[in-house]
Amino acid sequence: MTAALASAVVVLLAAVVKGAIGFGFPTLGTPLLALFVDVKTAVVVLILPNIVMDAIQASRRGDLVATLRRFAWLVLFGAVGTVVGTRLLAVLSARTATLLLGATVVAFVLLNVTRWSPRVPPGTARWFDAPVGFAAGVIGGVTNVPGTPLVIYFYALGLAKHDFVRAVAVTFVLYKVVQLGAVTWYGLLTWPLLGLSALLTLVAVGGFRLGLTIQDRLDQATFNRVILVTLGVLGAALVVRALI
Repeated sequence: MTAALASAVVVLLAAVVKGAIGFGFPTLGTPLLALFVDVKTAVVVLILPNIVMDAIQASRRGDLVATLRRFAWLVLFGAVGTVVGTRLLAVLSARTATLLLGATVVAFVLLNVTRWSPRVPPGTARWFDAPVGFAAGVIGGVTNVPGTPLVIYFYALGLAKHDFVRAVAVTFVLYKVVQLGAVTWYGLLTWPLLGLSALLTLVAVGGFRLGLTIQDRLDQATFNRVILVTLGVLGAALVVRALI
């Protein structure tokens, strides 16, 4: 299998998962794509497909403006963290970036083993927005996976299915726009990689549409279980990838 065909298959599968549960595209796609290209290339070419899918998802249901207002501080500090993380990506070796990618999800795997289910009281939620946003931005800038802290946080807030999906989509698309600018600024996004990214975006949208059909058929309880199971599987996969 050629690298181009393998990349398309990876993106298609990751996009279906993304459509079904609202996240998981960079978490699944980045380490798998890194089997065929270097980590920095994998991070860069997956940004554009993620932006397009999250933009579609953010506009599907509910009050988009209300979501932006609610998580404004999360997005602002996440943008700052993304710039910091992208700068670290530009100077780190590919091996170090790979190890960080695995370590990012190891923590959540350990939490799953202990069956700890975090919950944030509604009255204190806004105090967590800034630190969670900054941490997610730094992690996302280095590894292309801001989803672990964000998904844990939104799950801890007890958001309903559509609110959860929209919150993930809104924050992800804004983080990724900042990240796209940052990788361009630091010289990581070349014209050939931009062309590859655009082609992978077309593939991703097809898989994403299929995933959305699956998402619409999941009830709240099943949706929550799928989130936790998917994160556990992704975490285990990242650990294996980091140790190979």
